[in-house]
Amino acid sequence: MSITGSVVIFVIIWWIVFFSLLPLDVNREKNNKIEGEDPGSPENPKILKKFVYTTIFSLLLFSIIYYLVHYNYLNLRNFLM
Repeated sequence: MSITGSVVIFVIIWWIVFFSLLPLDVNREKNNKIEGEDPGSPENPKILKKFVYTTIFSLLLFSIIYYLVHYNYLNLRNFLM
């Protein structure tokens, strides 16, 4: 796997994991409603915490995928023949 391909795969994994983690650990309080504000918006979305968790989980997933491809356990050419 080339460096460019590795970066592209990591970025795709990172965004998929990030969008999967966004709805978790969100507290919505309906009492503090400001006029013009979306009623479903969270008080504190904890974005920094989600960035850290996303990066750690993405590195773990990417390293598994990288080693599977590097040692030919995950090779599409083998499936096509």
